[in-house]
Order: sequence, then structure tokens, then C-alpha cells
Amino acid sequence: MATASTAARQGAAAARDFTVKPLFAEPYFVTNIKDAISPKQVKFIKALKMNANQVNQISEDLYLFERPEMRSIAEAVDAALQTFALEVMGIHQRLEVTQSWSLKNPPGVGMHGHSHSNSLVSGSLYYAPLPDPPGNMIFERYNEYRQLELAVDQGKTNIYNAPRNAVIPKEGDLVLFSSALQHYVETNNSSQDRHSIAFNSFVRGKIGSFRDVSELKL
Repeated sequence: MATASTAARQGAAAARDFTVKPLFAEPYFVTNIKDAISPKQVKFIKALKMNANQVNQISEDLYLFERPEMRSIAEAVDAALQTFALEVMGIHQRLEVTQSWSLKNPPGVGMHGHSHSNSLVSGSLYYAPLPDPPGNMIFERYNEYRQLELAVDQGKTNIYNAPRNAVIPKEGDLVLFSSALQHYVETNNSSQDRHSIAFNSFVRGKIGSFRDVSELKL
């Protein structure tokens, strides 16, 4: 129970005007490229040899976008990456896919929390019809162990304090996000397999300054 002095301080603080402004924002980018994906390609991807990947399944081919069968999809992903580089990151360098792979989550299977090493921007492509429910992608605010865990009061969650946010995928959606973000996939609570493609990317071009002897050609 609050004391009289505590209540007075709380009342005084509540009476004062205040502003809350975003300092830095972490974007994610969504576009739909369903028109670049053919039924033949969906069949091809689903037929790929898969290996065990902790709890779900991952394709044996880890450079999937280099396959000639994937050309239209790879071109659509490349166009989205260049838009992200120019319009979201505001840089003139290109973003190019490094590795790319398909994933399958059978019923009852999700995806463990992780981030992507040696990559700047990662992506998820939902190339096939999704189950119902689709199994959301969950992004978490924190990547590492933290000593202070302060639970947000019920009803007070907002963009500044939310510990996680969900992205609800749709067929054809391409989601781009910072590779450093911790994320996981909810358990597939349907009776159907959940299919997706994941990939990493890195910058190509010159970074740094020639005159400051910090130039790096990538």
C-alpha cells in the first residue's frame, strides 16, 4: 500500500507534462513477391533434400538462390535488397545474398531463438501457402544475458518497452531485417508443414574513405 508521501510524489509527477520520443528505431521490411514464384518452383523447393536442424529441417543446399531453377525468385529478392539498402539504410552500396536455404517446420515444431552471424541483413521468404495458424516470427529486444529483468506492467506495453514483437507472415511475403536481431518461430500448431526460405546478405562495393586510409573494397 502506498504511503501518503509516495502518493503525493506520484500525483505531482503525473500532473507534469512530458514527451516521449523515439531515439533509434529498428526496422523490418515487408514486400510480397508471390508473382515471382511459380508452382513449378514451389514443387522444386519442397522436393529438395532436407537435413535435421536441431528441431526443424534445413535444405542440404545452402546456396539455393544460385540454382538456375530459382532465377525469378532470386531476382525479386535482389530487387528488394537494393530497395532496402537505398531507401531504408540510405547507403549506395549493394546488398548481395550470401547463403540461402529452405526450411520446413513439421506440425509441433518451431524454431529456436537465434541471430545470423557474418551478415548485415537477413530475410525470410514464405514461398508456399502457410498453415493456419501460420506460426509467427517473433523478434526479441534482447540478444544476450541480462542481469536486470524488469517485467513491464500489464497494459503498459508500447514500442519503447515491449520485450518482443510478432510478424504474421502471408504467402509470398518477403521479410528483411537486421541480422543481429534475435528471433524465433512459434511452434507450428497446425496439421500441415510450414515452409520458408531464409538467407543472409552482405554489402558489395567500397566502404570507408580512400583519403583517410580506411577504404575497403568488398
